[in-house]
Amino acid sequence: MDPLNHTWTQSFILSGFSVPGTLRPLAFLGTLCLYLLTLSGNLFIVVLVQVDAGLSTPMYFFIGVLSFLELGYVSATVPTLLHTWLRGRSAISAAVCFIQLYVFHSLGMTECHLLGVMALDRYLAICRPLHYRALMTRKVRFWLAGAAWVAGFSAALVPASLTATLPFCLKEVAHYFCDLAPLMRLACVDAGWHARVHGAVIGAATGCNFVLIWGLYGGILRAVLKLPSAASRVKAFSTCSSHMIVVALFYASAFTVYVGPPGNRSEGTDKCIALVYALLTPLLNPIVYTLRNKEVREAVKRVTVRVRTILKGP
Repeated sequence: MDPLNHTWTQSFILSGFSVPGTLRPLAFLGTLCLYLLTLSGNLFIVVLVQVDAGLSTPMYFFIGVLSFLELGYVSATVPTLLHTWLRGRSAISAAVCFIQLYVFHSLGMTECHLLGVMALDRYLAICRPLHYRALMTRKVRFWLAGAAWVAGFSAALVPASLTATLPFCLKEVAHYFCDLAPLMRLACVDAGWHARVHGAVIGAATGCNFVLIWGLYGGILRAVLKLPSAASRVKAFSTCSSHMIVVALFYASAFTVYVGPPGNRSEGTDKCIALVYALLTPLLNPIVYTLRNKEVREAVKRVTVRVRTILKGP
């Protein structure tokens, strides 16, 4: 990476992954297939929740919101990954780069808040079953979902705006999308203070929600263990297991990159971990919520029957 003669650059270069040229077409096709599967899977859940009356409960409302979020989350980074597979090192304008940075982190922090809201929903359903419908009304559902989006997009303003105001003397981003740490390495000045602010903001958003989620699940565990029959305990746990899998996948990878000590990891490691939370987790979400969920499978059958009836006509 060669230093520039000025402190503002009109564009950056995404280096992507270092792989032999003969493997790039295969990597492109594999990533494209995963991307299309992710889009179709999450879009399928969004549509299914909307058209099937059996999924009109608060839990499936939040699952639908999460799937809608994942559509944007995966689309914020995968197109540039696909471009680097095809073209190798790819130029990206500074404006597009910072927009990508902001949108990606906004959706990521929104997901943190939304996972907390989903844990609260499960806590109320299991620990306060008699008051659940009165507490989790349609208005409350929309308010909680809207608050998650507002909180996520507001919190992401801090790291994104601080990074965008840095003077840059280098232009090659050692990643396949514009992320905080790779961009800060290009700054002409010491970005240590910026890194600490970023860690504090992201750590507070993810950490508080992480503690909230496991605190709520601690309450759920205590309530479930008090149930009289084993069948009741299994049924209660089954409604939470999918959410716990998603939480574990998302937080394990995100904490490693954004909250853990960056000095202990190579640039290549960060890119590989990013594939987990930016591509793999959105891909697995619809699989986890459908294959492990009897109600969703039954809803698919009902919708399939309706579609066949419509296609056959009168």
